[in-house]
Amino acid sequence: MMTASLTSIETLPACDNASLQQIIAGATAPLVFKQQCKNWPLVQAGLNSATAAADYLRQFYQGEPVTACLLPAEQHGRIFYNDDCSGFNFQGGKIDFNQFIDRLLTQPEDDNSTLYMGSTEINRWFNGLAADNSISLSNVNPLTSVWIGNQSRIAAHFDFPHNLACNVVGTRTFTLFPPDQIGNLYPGPMEFAPGGQDISMVDFEQPDFQQFPLFSHALEAAQSVTLQPGDMLFIPSMWWHHVKAHTPFNVLISHWWRDTPAYLGRPNNALLLSILSLRSLPKAQRRAWKAIFEHYIFDHDDISQQHIPEQAQGMLSKPLSELQARQLRADLLNKLKR
Repeated sequence: MMTASLTSIETLPACDNASLQQIIAGATAPLVFKQQCKNWPLVQAGLNSATAAADYLRQFYQGEPVTACLLPAEQHGRIFYNDDCSGFNFQGGKIDFNQFIDRLLTQPEDDNSTLYMGSTEINRWFNGLAADNSISLSNVNPLTSVWIGNQSRIAAHFDFPHNLACNVVGTRTFTLFPPDQIGNLYPGPMEFAPGGQDISMVDFEQPDFQQFPLFSHALEAAQSVTLQPGDMLFIPSMWWHHVKAHTPFNVLISHWWRDTPAYLGRPNNALLLSILSLRSLPKAQRRAWKAIFEHYIFDHDDISQQHIPEQAQGMLSKPLSELQARQLRADLLNKLKR
């Protein structure tokens, strides 16, 4: 896939944290903040050498094995399913971080296999690293993770939280799609996926337009950017993103957060329950439930509940309190047991 022909993501200059938070608070599309992280010690170490960046990381390692995967060279860095989608095309497991780094740094130039450590929480595995190598967001408490590896291709997927992705070592190309492109991206199995989230089945390097004809429409809506060390990308909630790491040693630090409190649960749970209870209904009944969902869920901002006494609104209250959420969850769990 030629990313040069895709729409470029809007790029802004680096700014102070207060301005950054104000900008992303109102953003509904991806944004690049050029060289926002250039002064981080890890960025500077990586500009010196991969070994310097690795040694900087090692000092924060807490000793707990990390989860990593090995992908054979014939897969060309594409972390994906096996041929019949009964498993994956890589071997994964636990490994000491220092052994992982040693293997990554000493891999021969003619060895094109992929070594990849996916999302790993910084404060648990690399306590102290975030102090000088993360974005401070005063209005949210993000989950901060680090990703490390050599050349790799991560299939297009979406995440519920917002994400500030900081490219600290190496270069990465992100290709993003708005949420409404899901049908043009051909999502794969829902039961399991390489990173735990539904992924596009399209090979972005060699898209098969006969098998995936609607992917051409997705490309028309795509936005792309190649991040240099120190660049930061804001990925709004639910935007699909494909990630390609280009260099022999790459490090990415991500900050994840959601707009609603965790006690309200994960929207994906509602999707799974809907598949269970609604998807097999006759079409006329599904349309009826669609109208109900639009009334109570998707269009509720424009619908007044003043015709119901406030003390009787119950779960129709906006927003739900933590107590109301827990009561609703308990009631739902009891009903699911029947």
